[in-house]
Amino acid sequence: MDVMELPRLESPEDRVWPKLLKAETRALSFSYGHRLALKNLSVPVEEYKITALIGPSGCGKSTFLRCFNRMHDLYPETRYQGEILLYPDNRNILARDVDPIEVRMRLAMVFQKPNPFPKSVYENVAYGLKVRGVTDRRILDEKVEQALRSAALWKEVKDRLSGLATSLSGGQQQRVCIARALATDPELLLLDEPTSALDPIATANIEELLLDLKQRVTILIVTHNMQQAARVSDWTAFMYLGELVEFGLTKQLFTNPSKKQTEDYITGRFG
Repeated sequence: MDVMELPRLESPEDRVWPKLLKAETRALSFSYGHRLALKNLSVPVEEYKITALIGPSGCGKSTFLRCFNRMHDLYPETRYQGEILLYPDNRNILARDVDPIEVRMRLAMVFQKPNPFPKSVYENVAYGLKVRGVTDRRILDEKVEQALRSAALWKEVKDRLSGLATSLSGGQQQRVCIARALATDPELLLLDEPTSALDPIATANIEELLLDLKQRVTILIVTHNMQQAARVSDWTAFMYLGELVEFGLTKQLFTNPSKKQTEDYITGRFG
């Protein structure tokens, strides 16, 4: 990566903090067996904003993201410490009395590679609704159409709803996955490198979609693409070796970082 100089603000602004939170982690640590993967992370997630997680490979971004939907519970010898609070009910979703299924009902996740089920477009989008016990065809039809419209895909697939989702292009498949996530009206949308397997045109379409979606849902996204973080996010957290190095407004963090380690990373001097 070419080294680029950061423009400096003439007078650094006071560091600001999100005002209306949808979620936050407090002193969150996570271990795989004896290996400590996340160390004492306190990160706010503002409601109806996009928060990006950046950092080098292996720094813990995806591990952090997957703590939110308790995905690590599926594997043995994992341990959480600290809290992940969901608002407005101030619920610690890591508490022992919280069922992970309850957590996954409130959150939705989209993965790095498009992973539609080997079913029709309609059945993909309706899947989560049916798991929740929705059987009324009229309601299912309405929710499927609404989700596909929200994912900017309705016009492209409205005449192909009975066709296999896996027959669509890569970008369309990823938008089917986003529609599937949106169909259940999640409070928080978790995105793990959602465009890394897509071409530039499909990537631009997904980014435009995210900017529209944040009017309706709070988004937490992991990305290796710093330009993408700069384009779509309101807040950015820079992580390294399982720790939070810096958090702030995206524009401020990219133009006037408070930590030299952050500056070195975003200018290509890191490593």
